[in-house]
Amino acid sequence: MPAFTFQAKIPGGKVVRGEVSAANETEARVKIRAQNLVPVSVTAKGMKKALSASAFSSVKVSSKELQVFTRQFATLVNSGIPIVQGLEILEDGTKNAGLKAALKKIKDDISTGKRLAEAMSTHSTIFNKLYVNLVKAGEEGGILDTILNRLAIYIEKAEKIKNKVKGAMWYPIGVLIISVIVISIIITFVIPKFEELFKSTGKELPELTQMVIDLSHYVINNWYVIIGAAFAIFWAAKAFYQSVDGRLTCDEFFIRLPIVGSVIQKSEIARFSRTLSTLLSSGVALLDALDIAAGSVGNAVVEKTIRESKTVISEGKSMTLPFAKNPYMPDMVVQMIGVGEQTGALDTMLGKVADFYEDEVDYAVTAATTLIEPLMMVFLGGIVAVLVIAMYLPIFGLADSV
Repeated sequence: MPAFTFQAKIPGGKVVRGEVSAANETEARVKIRAQNLVPVSVTAKGMKKALSASAFSSVKVSSKELQVFTRQFATLVNSGIPIVQGLEILEDGTKNAGLKAALKKIKDDISTGKRLAEAMSTHSTIFNKLYVNLVKAGEEGGILDTILNRLAIYIEKAEKIKNKVKGAMWYPIGVLIISVIVISIIITFVIPKFEELFKSTGKELPELTQMVIDLSHYVINNWYVIIGAAFAIFWAAKAFYQSVDGRLTCDEFFIRLPIVGSVIQKSEIARFSRTLSTLLSSGVALLDALDIAAGSVGNAVVEKTIRESKTVISEGKSMTLPFAKNPYMPDMVVQMIGVGEQTGALDTMLGKVADFYEDEVDYAVTAATTLIEPLMMVFLGGIVAVLVIAMYLPIFGLADSV
C-alpha cells in the first residue's frame, strides 16, 4: 500500500509532520482526520506534488469579478447547493480563464478531503488572507453564506474607496504630464522660430527673453540627458519607497500634504475600520484580525499604528493607547474604539466609523478636486504666460523704436 507524508495541525494549532499508509490521497486524509488532526498537505512518498501553488501565481482577477463570484457563491450556498456542485456551476459560468482554472483546482481539492478555506489559500493572488480567513470563520461557524455576503459588500465598498482616491490622485498627475508636454513643445519648436526673427533685428534681447532662449538651447542639445535623469530619479524614488524606512518616510510625507493628505488619511481610516469590523463580526480573533487589517491598509504610518496596537493588546492593555499617540488618527475614532472595547461591541463601532469616513472620503475627494483644478490651471497658465511674455518683449521694443 502506498505511503503518504503529511503536515497537519493538532487541536492547539501546532503543525506536525507524519506518515500514513493508504490506497490514495483521499483515504490518507480520512485516516489523518481520524487521528484528530487537520491535514494541511498530503503528498505521496517519493513523488513531487502534481500542482504547486506557484502555478497560479500569475493569475489575476479583478475586484469586480471577485465580487460577482462571491455574491453568486453566497446565493448558491444559501440555496442549499453543496459547495462542490456550487463551484462547478460557477466554473462553467465564469469567462476568466484564470478564475476558471482556480475553481477547478479548488473543487478537486475539496473532493479529496480539503476544506474550502484550505483549498482557497493556495491561490493567494485571487483569494487574499482576508478572504481565506473569513471563509474559514464561516465554515467553522456554519454561516458561510452570511460571510460570503459580507465579503461581497466589503469588496464593493473597498473598491469604491480605492477608485475615488485614485481619481483624486491621477487628476493632478495627468494635468502635470500635459503641462510638461505642452511646455516641451513650446520650448523645442516655437521658441527657435522667434529666435531666428530676433537675430534678424540685430538688437540686444531682454534678460527674460535671453534666459528662455538659453533654456531652449539646453533642452534641444541635452534632451537625452534630461529624459535619462527623469527615469533615473523615478527608479531611485521607486527603490527608496520599496524599502521599509523609505516607505514610512514617503507615506508620512504624503499624509502631511495639505489637500491630498486629507483624502489619504480618511480613506485609510475607512479601509482599516471596514476590514476590522468585517473580520470581528465574522468571528475572527482580534489579534489575527488586526494582523490582517494592518496588511490591508496602504499607508505605512497607519499600518505601524495598527501593529503597535496588536502588541499592546497582547500585553492586556487597550488598543486605543497607540491610536491616541498617532497625530493622524482623529479623536473621534479613538473614542469610538474605546467605547466599543468597553461595551463589547467593537465590530459595531468600527462599522459606524467606516460608514462615516467612507462618506467623508466622498466629500474630501470633491473638495480636493475643486481646489486642485484651478491651482493646476493657474500653474500651467503661469508658465505659458511667462514664455509668451518673454517672446513678445523684444517685439514690444521694436514697436517702441518704430
